[in-house]
Amino acid sequence: MYSSNLTGFVLALVSSAFIGSSFIIKKKGLQRARANGPRAMIVGEIANFVAYIYAPAVLVTPLGALSIIVSAVLAHFMLKEKLQRMGMLGCLMCIVGSTVIVLHAPQEKSLTSVQEIWLLAVQSVVLPVYLFCAFLLYTASAMAVTLFLILYCVPRYGQTGILVYIGICSVIGSLTVMSVKAIGIAIKLTLEGVNQLVYYQTWIFLMVAISCIITQLNYLNMALDTFNTAVVSPIYYALFTSFTILASAIMFKDYFGQSISSIASELCGFITVLSGTVVLHSTREPDPPVSTDLNKIININVQTKIKKIMEMLVDMVQFLNSEINDVFGAVDGHRPLVGHKNNHQRLGPVGLALHYVNIVLQIDTSLQFCSL
Repeated sequence: MYSSNLTGFVLALVSSAFIGSSFIIKKKGLQRARANGPRAMIVGEIANFVAYIYAPAVLVTPLGALSIIVSAVLAHFMLKEKLQRMGMLGCLMCIVGSTVIVLHAPQEKSLTSVQEIWLLAVQSVVLPVYLFCAFLLYTASAMAVTLFLILYCVPRYGQTGILVYIGICSVIGSLTVMSVKAIGIAIKLTLEGVNQLVYYQTWIFLMVAISCIITQLNYLNMALDTFNTAVVSPIYYALFTSFTILASAIMFKDYFGQSISSIASELCGFITVLSGTVVLHSTREPDPPVSTDLNKIININVQTKIKKIMEMLVDMVQFLNSEINDVFGAVDGHRPLVGHKNNHQRLGPVGLALHYVNIVLQIDTSLQFCSL
């Protein structure tokens, strides 16, 4: 393994360990854990960010599946969530696939300035028929697909089609990784004494990264709020990793000079990791519903509103009773209203009593249903 790839591999492992453990720490629900959970997540994301500086995205991104293994193993020991045999098989498949990816990963190219990265992004590729800018074409296609999903598919299929939100996150996420990698290299070169902040390309990459990150997190949260996490996670991992590998291969020419056997081996490793991720998620037990303080507050508010509605219904019944007495006379005395043309009694005391009893029973049933 190349030395730069080894550094990126170690950082990716550290990132997966911290990110995977952060989910378990937050799930513990302890006061101390609530403070340490976000810290572990931040450390993991920083390590993942630095890993992109030293290793190609085709190596770092698939290794994100290792955080799922860390989460599953820690949940087995710390949260007493049983790791089933198929779950163990999924972990083993992720490890084997990650090993194959690491052994056949291409070498990271040595970049000396952010301008060189910019040239890679706008570099033209010559085909037998015409000349075109490969990564710019990919970027334009990604933006077109994203706008189509946001403007057309989200209002119509966002609540029913799981691929709508995840598709937006995955396509935009590939551009996020490319921008973040460029920013990381610019920071690294600046710390080494070669200032990259004077180039406008650095700030363009920064603005693109911020915009993409905000969009990606927004629609990822919408996907997690709408659909089951056990279904969202493997689909998002598969699409996000696939688009990121494609974008990195186009922009940084990661597979240029690689043999066909190495490329095929890395693709097989990725498919193995993807299969292990699906198997592992399919065996995870869903979290039991937890009654939170927020739910209690919502239930109290709902019951208060229902009580007000019931009071309004009682007022309506009293009003109807008054109107009936005015028109037909009092029920007990059978005294009709003088001067009214239709002053004969339509309902006797028993009939009105039965109607009132029916209304009261309906109100009581509604209150008992809401109190459950």
